[in-house]
Amino acid sequence: MTTDDFSLPEGTHTVILGLGDLNGIMRGKRIPATHWETICKSGNALSIALFALDMTCDVWDTPYVNMDNGYPDMHMFPLGKPVSVPWEPGVAMVMARAEGMDHKPVPIDPRQVLLRQVARAEAMGIDVQVGAELEFYLLDPETNYPKDMTTSVYGLDRAAKLEHVLGPIRTLINEMGIPIEQSNPEYAAGQAEVNIRYATAIESADRVIMFRSLVKQLAARENYRATFMAKPFYEESGSGFHTHYSLWKDGKNLFSDGGKLSETGKHFIGGLRARMAESAICGGMTVNSYRRRQPYTFCPTSASWGYDNRTVALRVIEGSDSSTRFEKRDAGADCNPYLLIAADIAAGLDGIENKTDPGPPVTGNAYAMEGLDPIPDNLRDAVALARGSDWLRDVLGEHMYELACQQCEREMEFFAAQVTAVETARYLRNF
Repeated sequence: MTTDDFSLPEGTHTVILGLGDLNGIMRGKRIPATHWETICKSGNALSIALFALDMTCDVWDTPYVNMDNGYPDMHMFPLGKPVSVPWEPGVAMVMARAEGMDHKPVPIDPRQVLLRQVARAEAMGIDVQVGAELEFYLLDPETNYPKDMTTSVYGLDRAAKLEHVLGPIRTLINEMGIPIEQSNPEYAAGQAEVNIRYATAIESADRVIMFRSLVKQLAARENYRATFMAKPFYEESGSGFHTHYSLWKDGKNLFSDGGKLSETGKHFIGGLRARMAESAICGGMTVNSYRRRQPYTFCPTSASWGYDNRTVALRVIEGSDSSTRFEKRDAGADCNPYLLIAADIAAGLDGIENKTDPGPPVTGNAYAMEGLDPIPDNLRDAVALARGSDWLRDVLGEHMYELACQQCEREMEFFAAQVTAVETARYLRNF
């Protein structure tokens, strides 16, 4: 590529260059346009520790990056042409890729995990298409509670009340090249959902990283705090990240057989069902991520599948040849999209190669059925399954696997060391 491939919009004075960290949070730098040509040629240096931060920016010694090796540098390079930020005149934004000082991929870059699975699919002649649906809360930044206490899922009157913030989220983010299909009020006060049009697996994951950052920026402009925390209020609906998958080869949707789910689609689902439990940390790496996994909450509690059934984990949607797909519903809105989608693709391709039988589809209420394979409803069980999985170690790569497991373990240790306000209120005066 030449510098023309990364040319700036006219009038740009500042470029935002960033990438997704361990938790899928976009981090990077703001760069003067006068320095942009140099960045395109030589990259922008920053510490590899960016990939070893937890969500609070705490770091710890890991096998790959630590005090002994001095937390060395890597470089960011732009992935494409920057696009103008509509609400910041003269500012443009672009996703970056990471490169080590040895000019090789960084082993703890989560994007590399997905790129490996995309390459595997491409070697099979397969293009994986992914659509993303993200739920989030819009809260008062002072109280951290919703400003509007009305619950009116899909309610158009409530949508109108939120339009001053959801409208810009739809239109302005769409202007930045992330195609937004729709928005709607969700199942709790202050909660909304936005759907992003399907794209290749890597492009879809990149878009999720940027989208979450942009939503927070736009919400702040209207005096809201946007949060993709999975379960900010225990008694209210959790926020999920639903992924819609289809596989394409030679212009044909491999999941469709005349608009019905094909045998290839069933085998992909069979592979996913076999690995959902041991790859659970890819859909949630915090204690809070698992609080939304409760019966009768539209969040699955089993590795189940069925046709147009929102009580299962893998919801098949049939229709035309082009629209036949399935929706995976277990991940939290706080997850890392690279790790989630990579693990899903790896499991599904295994299913195709091994012709894995998914078992019978669930008809009726999956929450009320006995004998379904459970998926973890707490971080401790999820980590134990991950630690016992050579398959997940292979998918993530040794360094990425260890880093992800370590963060989960640190989160458990942190929560185990707390005396909560609930405990104090319940026990202090009574014992």
